[in-house]
Amino acid sequence: MTELPKTFDPAAIETRWYQHWEANGLFRPDRPNAEPWTIVNPPPNVTGSLHIGHALDNTLQDILTRHARLKGKDALWVVGTDHAGIATQMVVERQMAAKGEKRTDFSREDFVAKIWDWKGTSGGEITRQLRRLGCSMDWA
Repeated sequence: MTELPKTFDPAAIETRWYQHWEANGLFRPDRPNAEPWTIVNPPPNVTGSLHIGHALDNTLQDILTRHARLKGKDALWVVGTDHAGIATQMVVERQMAAKGEKRTDFSREDFVAKIWDWKGTSGGEITRQLRRLGCSMDWA
């Protein structure tokens, strides 16, 4: 009989299984003759980390998507982040102000580049958090 470990490391198990699911395309719609079913994730602003409300909302969407798959539907859960919102600009401007900089100190192109840099950092964190939650979104 196999002995169970004394401690359980959920992060290791969850990460391993999530990577397996992604690598095998289990979140991608691939039932051409099935009834299509789609849900679009309301994109969170890339202003920081997700909060408990995001976790609840995404858990409910995940339940609906997995249920649709179990019913044989060609289920697609589209992922995205909102990188163009005023809230994102405000975060970048606050960071600049902390360094004594203003938006008007930069050309439009340079300022927009700063926003894209922030989006890369924050948006990447958000997608990592969504994966960590186990969201079965199509990341392709």
